[in-house]
Amino acid sequence: MLVKDLVSALVNWLEQQLSESGCKGYVIGLSGGIDSAVVAVLCKKACPDGALGVIMPCFNDERDAQDAETVARLFEIPCLTVCLDETYRLFAETLSGKPFGELDHKQISLTNLKPRLRMTTLYFFANKYRSLVAGTSNRSELTVGYFTKYGDGGADVLPIGNLLKFQVREVAAYLGIPREIIDRRPSAGLWKGQNDEEELGFTYEELDAYLLTGEVSPGIREKIERLSVRNRHKLRMPPIPGFAMRG
Repeated sequence: MLVKDLVSALVNWLEQQLSESGCKGYVIGLSGGIDSAVVAVLCKKACPDGALGVIMPCFNDERDAQDAETVARLFEIPCLTVCLDETYRLFAETLSGKPFGELDHKQISLTNLKPRLRMTTLYFFANKYRSLVAGTSNRSELTVGYFTKYGDGGADVLPIGNLLKFQVREVAAYLGIPREIIDRRPSAGLWKGQNDEEELGFTYEELDAYLLTGEVSPGIREKIERLSVRNRHKLRMPPIPGFAMRG
């Protein structure tokens, strides 16, 4: 499928999802990265009068918000900013029982707080404006479970959930998203200087190659398959016992 046809199909799909839901629009978390930019532009095309971008800085690199604002301005996407710095600070201190300066913000119990706070924020506005939350995870991330359960994994629709990372880049280029955003090092903004590929232990190019052809080094294959198995629960509904009391 040509990129233009793919974009058209995705926009039609988003229109259909909205129609079937009875909702009025889409809410998208604008992170400053390529995935959220693509999803936001697709939602804007599908619902020109009902797309809302939400920028949620939470001790992030300042460039994240700047790039998010650039996308919103360039594609005329209404957006608002909700700073979560103090919310995160208070929550982290309350849960850990330690002063903020003494916390190790790379601990998974803390890193997962940020995307879960963002999810809660997005659903506040989705409920307020009778909208759907459009998630930004792509197929590459979903395969290895590189997202926070009930955080950035909490969404009503995943428009790019079937696209590999390199395909997201192709769509971004077609849509006219600025090259500096397309070429940015992928980061979930979990802590200062955090980088997706360093955290994963392999590049998106290697992950995409594995998913397309299976042709990667044995070490990379092992890492990908281990993550995929370990995080499989993130893609499933919570299990329910197959038995019950008789009425």
